[in-house]
Amino acid sequence: MTDLLRRLSMLDGTSGDESAVRDFIISQIDGFCEYKTDPLGNIIVFKQGKNRSAQKLLVDAHTDEVGLIITGITDKGFLKFRTVGGIDTSVLMFRRVRINGKISGVIGGKPVHLTHGDEAKKLPEKSGLYIDIGARDKAEAESAVAPGDRAVIESEFTVMGDKIKSKAIDDRIGCAVLIKLIREDSDYDFYASFSVQEEVGLRGAKTAAYGVDPQSAIVLEATTAADIAGVDFKDSVCRLGEGAAVSFMDNGTVYDREYYKAALNSGIPCQVKRAVAGGNNSGAVHLSREGVRTLAISVPCRYIHSASSVADIRDFDSALSLARFMINGICGGKIK
Repeated sequence: MTDLLRRLSMLDGTSGDESAVRDFIISQIDGFCEYKTDPLGNIIVFKQGKNRSAQKLLVDAHTDEVGLIITGITDKGFLKFRTVGGIDTSVLMFRRVRINGKISGVIGGKPVHLTHGDEAKKLPEKSGLYIDIGARDKAEAESAVAPGDRAVIESEFTVMGDKIKSKAIDDRIGCAVLIKLIREDSDYDFYASFSVQEEVGLRGAKTAAYGVDPQSAIVLEATTAADIAGVDFKDSVCRLGEGAAVSFMDNGTVYDREYYKAALNSGIPCQVKRAVAGGNNSGAVHLSREGVRTLAISVPCRYIHSASSVADIRDFDSALSLARFMINGICGGKIK
């Protein structure tokens, strides 16, 4: 698992530019299922099982990650940008970036010794930041990059005991779980989507769910864990090493009550996500067509949407086992 997740996470796939991730996933599932790509770039999968399913089930994970998009070039050759997805300014300052998978740069801003008064006490506005690629002027920068090019914050994949540190754990860890499910023998038929553009509005999941037209869905995600220094247990949302997090409600979805209870009573190590916050592709999937009964299974992740996100390998194993349990229960008609 660790090698699969490393290979997925180190690929660059900012929303709308997921082709490298898509190509790798196809290389991993080819021969284990039927698949196609739709006009938006989703991979739509049919996994044939040993038995026909009692419910048409869709299992989804999104391929894109947060990042940056180049919006302009100054006369001095610095690159202006906007964030793609939710990235806090503190994550950006003076970090190394990679543009189009090959061009190195660093995010710059006014140095602290040139700030004064209230300006020195707060983070700068994102609009005041820029990317420095070492260009001497605008012409040299234009020979390398153009508006619309994507960038990601550079990272290394590191194993720290039971934990891993990397960029793009949201949601390459969900993609890794889904790849594992597709590559193994399945008791029942199910559909899957590796969807695009989750970080900018759940767009791929909306079209994928419309095309598949499922009755039920499982969304595989990473979710914020705040089990860190200075945060009380009640505010930690979920905790690393205690299993996959199961949501009852977030800002986009009220989850199917029976699926939620079945997951918690599965006997598989898992935990309740203790906050009504955030959202994921469930927000689009459960509203598709006439409505879709939906469950989210999330891997807890510290420092999410940063280049140093941290997750626990044991929670990956929990998410895989829980997803398999729910697929068999829903498709086998045991979970009503």
